Amino acid sequence: MVVFPNAKINIGLNIIEKRLDGYHNIESCFYPIPFTDALEVIESKELSFSSSGLEIPGIGNDNLCLKAYQLLKQKHELPPVAIHLHKNIPIGAGLGGGSADGAFMIKLLNEKFNLEISLKEQEKLADQLGSDCPFFIRNEAVYVEGKGDVFSPINFSLKGKFLVLVLPNIHVSTAEAYQGIIPTKASKKLKKVLESTHIKAYQGAVENGFEKSVFGQHPTLAQLKKELLAQGAVYASMSGSGASLFGVFKKEPNFKSSHPFKVFQL
Repeated sequence: MVVFPNAKINIGLNIIEKRLDGYHNIESCFYPIPFTDALEVIESKELSFSSSGLEIPGIGNDNLCLKAYQLLKQKHELPPVAIHLHKNIPIGAGLGGGSADGAFMIKLLNEKFNLEISLKEQEKLADQLGSDCPFFIRNEAVYVEGKGDVFSPINFSLKGKFLVLVLPNIHVSTAEAYQGIIPTKASKKLKKVLESTHIKAYQGAVENGFEKSVFGQHPTLAQLKKELLAQGAVYASMSGSGASLFGVFKKEPNFKSSHPFKVFQL
């Protein structure tokens, strides 16, 4: 059985305050995009994991696909399986690719072995893998709060728009992105802005709080954002803690860049 775990982008990302547990409270909108890995699972004589495509650091038992299998095996009778992941979504790009792989593994096992796990329970299981993981169970636009694990519905859609996703060969760790961050509460709730403002007015009003810190360390990323806007994007931003950037276009763009990029119709 094969599934295709997809990436997400952040439409706005405000870092509101540091929590007592060391994490930060944020607000953002997670939005799924059609940029995917490929995940295959077949029954086997023994549990195994292999990968192709982009290199995955620290495969071992830290891999979220293996962790998802072990998590479900605690409560369900699962046979040994051979797992193969073709990695296409860059790691450390702010696109949630690893989280998607773990969540899609839960969904795949549930369907393949008829485990009849409810969506709500799948989300609880995914939360044990990482704060972004539950988003990929339902895989639809949500307003995000808490440490990135509290979801609520949002009336927001980019359907019919074109997305240019720029993938520079730069890795930004979460720890690196948080350097120099000063948590600040926004004057208006992000959800209200997204639901009541036309996308043409997002630039300057819907921001990613990591950009100031990350752009200071990687000026190339700031320049790429300027390129997206100069070539017609109605809105451009870094996704997550970087280093990918995206631009939203009203019509199919003739985008040019010296950095790798992909174009999708949403």
